[in-house]
This record gives sequence, C-alpha cells and structure tokens, in this order.
Amino acid sequence: MEENQKQQQFLVSSVSELTSSSSSLFSKTEPVFARLSLDSGSPELRIGQGAELSDAVVFNVKISQLFKLGPAESLCVSEANKEKSHSRGISIQFRNEEESRAFHCAFEQWKKEVVVQEPLNNGAVSTSKSKFDDKIEASSAKMYFHYYGQLLHQQNMLQDFVRTGTYYSAVIENRADFLGRVVVDVGAGSGILSLFAAQAGAKHVYAIEASEMADYARQLIAGNPSLNDRITVIKGKVEDVELPEKADILISEPMGTLLVNERMLESYVIARDRFLVQNGKMFPGVGRIHMAPFSDEYLYMEIANKATFWQQQNYFGVDLTPLHGSAYQGYFSQPVVDAFDSRLLVAPAVSHVINFSSVKEEDLYEIDVPLRFLSTVSTRIHGLACWFDVLFNGSTVQRWLTTAPGAPTTHWYQLRCVLPQPLYVMPGQEITGRLHLVAHKAQSYTIYLTLSALVGDMLQTSSVKLDLKEPYYRMSQPQAYSAAQDQNPSQLLQSDMQFPSRDDDGSILMQPPSPNELHSL
Repeated sequence: MEENQKQQQFLVSSVSELTSSSSSLFSKTEPVFARLSLDSGSPELRIGQGAELSDAVVFNVKISQLFKLGPAESLCVSEANKEKSHSRGISIQFRNEEESRAFHCAFEQWKKEVVVQEPLNNGAVSTSKSKFDDKIEASSAKMYFHYYGQLLHQQNMLQDFVRTGTYYSAVIENRADFLGRVVVDVGAGSGILSLFAAQAGAKHVYAIEASEMADYARQLIAGNPSLNDRITVIKGKVEDVELPEKADILISEPMGTLLVNERMLESYVIARDRFLVQNGKMFPGVGRIHMAPFSDEYLYMEIANKATFWQQQNYFGVDLTPLHGSAYQGYFSQPVVDAFDSRLLVAPAVSHVINFSSVKEEDLYEIDVPLRFLSTVSTRIHGLACWFDVLFNGSTVQRWLTTAPGAPTTHWYQLRCVLPQPLYVMPGQEITGRLHLVAHKAQSYTIYLTLSALVGDMLQTSSVKLDLKEPYYRMSQPQAYSAAQDQNPSQLLQSDMQFPSRDDDGSILMQPPSPNELHSL
C-alpha cells in the first residue's frame, strides 16, 4: 500500500466485471492498482494499470458500496444516479486477507471524507459534524489532537514505567484473552498497546488514532516486521470510523486526571457499543475514583497567599484591592495536581466505581458522588484529595494500575480540591458533602465540591467550584505532615479492602472487586 495526504494506493491481483462472465478487465503483464483519491474534488476509487492508471475503472466512493465475497475477494458496486441509470459491479481479488482488510478500512474512511471548498477564517476548514464534534468545542479538539500528535508528549507517557509496565504485564500475562482474537486499540497514540496485543498473539489489531500521531504509529509498527502484518492503523475518531469486523477485546488508555478529564472515557464507551462483540473484554474494564479529606496548611497558605498581590492599595498609584476577591476565588478554582504524602489524609477514603463494560455514555456527562467520612484526628480540613485506579480483569491475572498516594508516582500524580474556608474537626467526627462533576465542551469537567462538619450546635460548610481543565500543576515532593496525622496510610487509602502489595514493575496485583462493586453502574 502506498499513501500520502491526498491518496492511498493498493496493489491487487485481478479485477473482473460482473457482467462479463468474470473475465479480467486488465492484462496480466502489468500490475493493477486500486487508488483512493480526491483528484476530482470528490472521493473516488480508480482501478487501472501503470503510474497514470490508464483506462481506469472509476467509482464515486460516495455512492458506492464495498462487500466481502471471501477472505481476499471483494465486490464494489456503484449505485445508479442522475448521470447513470444503472449500477455497475466489479470483483476485486487481493493478494491476501490482510491487504483486503486494509483496503476495506481505507474505503470506509474515504467514504466519510468531506470535500473542502475553501478555507475559512483563521485557517479553520469546513467539516461534517460527528457526535464528537457536537459535544466538543472545535478549538479544544484542535489543541487536544495537536498535543497528542507530538512525539515528546507520547514519550512522556511511554516513560511512565508504572503505566506502560502495567499495561504490558496485563496484556502478556493474559495472553489467553488475546491469542487469535481481533483487538481494537482506542486512541492508539504511538501504537504501543497495539504492539503489546500483537505480541500476545492477537489475530489482528485495529489501531484507531485521530491525531497526526497515526502517521508515527504506522512508522513504528512498520519498523517491527514480526508484528506489523497483524496491525492496521486507522486515522480517525472512533465515533466516525468503520471497521470490517467486530472486536473480541478493546484496549485503551482513556484515563485523564481524576480518571475522567479529557472525556476520552466517553469515546471508549462509544467504541464498546460500536465495535465490541457481546461479552467481549475491555482492558481496562473498571475504574474507581477514590476520595478522602486532607489537612495541608502549607498548601492552603500557598494558594491563599497568591492573591495578596491584589491587596496593594498603591501599585504605581493604582488601588488593586477591587480585584482581590475575584483573584482569591480564581486561585482556589484550580485543582492542585501533585504528589502528596498519604499521611495528610484525615479519614479513610470512599470510592466511586465506573464499570466500563456497562456504563452508558450519558452517565459520564454528570457524575454525582455523596461523601461521608469519619475524621481520625483533630485538625483543620483543607479540602478533598482524589486519585484513581483501573482494573485489567484478565482471565488469568487481575491487575490494577493505581495512582494512589504512597504508590509509585505516575504522570497522573494525584489531585486535590482546596476549600477557600477550612473546616475544624475532632476525632470520630462525621464529615459529609458532595462531589458533583459536570462535563463541558472543553473536554473536561466543572467540579462542585461541598464539605460540612457539625461542631457543637454549629454547622460548618465550605464549598468551591473548580475547573478540571485548568489545574495548578504543583510538581514538588510531598510536603511535611502534622505529627497529629502520623497514622497508618493504608487504613486511609482504602476503607473496604486490604491495601494491595506491589509487583516488581510497580503495578498492583489483586483480586477483582466484588460483583456488587462491579455492577454499581
């Protein structure tokens, strides 16, 4: 297959007209090519010989259908239209099943191509809207795909050895789930997970990637000749692409900060509904968001002090104080992303479970988590700490990837929502509240957090609104902790199960959660 930005070309064995006793349309002295292109301004399939495809058979892709007649044989039928009162059909014989499969994928992609008549303002172009486009702002999507289309950001994720090593272990240790199976890699990025699946013996892997990273993935996969014949890279969104067959297993890394940031979980669920066979497996299959109140005077003062700049009454003759309140609120609207000492937690964590195999896409638009904790110390609560983990529920080994404080640090770190007004609590005191996440079109969530504690007859309540899209990246070492909080971290990290031991690669080896936990969504 030859490819550039304007065309894709495939070598075929033979082509025959259905109406001519299946005789070959071209001589056998020269190779026959099937070329998909936009040469005429509309997606078309040209089949002919030589560099110029002389005497080519031409099909308008928009009004044509492609059907499989056998492992390496396809039927292309052009529907009747105003110019032609009859349909036409040809049989295309490919050299092998893999080339036939690649052509079918490319044909469906070209069928969805939109002809751009002229550029719009600021270099934007006119495109047809997909389900993804309806949910996500164009500017956000452009920045998102640009970011993940760069090798330096892929390298950052690949060098997260906890992340990459856990995926590798989860796949290779569960070889039985992949051997001879069709796999779809959702948001394939560099193609590393597709290569892992092929190493585990997958029959074929469809690597779907919407960013320019798809081109790099093709290069990387082509450079691994023992695996590349079983991997097809498809450039496009999972909401839009078509596949020639269903998948037995989905693999993806759809997790963002707080598990749900970037809203890729929705694409993972859409891929499940579109491509996965009934009772097919998902790697990962379950995600959990863990939450616990924390006390961190250093962090609280660091954020509060940022707004002191706006308390100046004579800044070059200007009184800045009218903006102090807005600045103070603005700094507290940023979730803090860093690695913190688990001894800062003041109560056992609670969890919110998302079962990727059963959750509906719409369930991810708004997530509401009631909170209830019992304080273990006397202290000031400065907010809510959050982290997540995901389960690879393989047939042979169940493996967790965790971002918990105290576990080996990942590129996700942990997240903390800091309250503008701390709460005072005593040992054994109940803390209640609510964490409410509302998805927005910038591929993230607005966070509404409320925590309350009753002190005598007085109810303390503190609330904050945060934008998960705009975090404060505070990549420092865990801060010092209060002596009053010197307690067993494992008791605070998990309230309902034993704190897991780590394997050699830093990933977590555990039994799967209970059926009740798995079916909470």
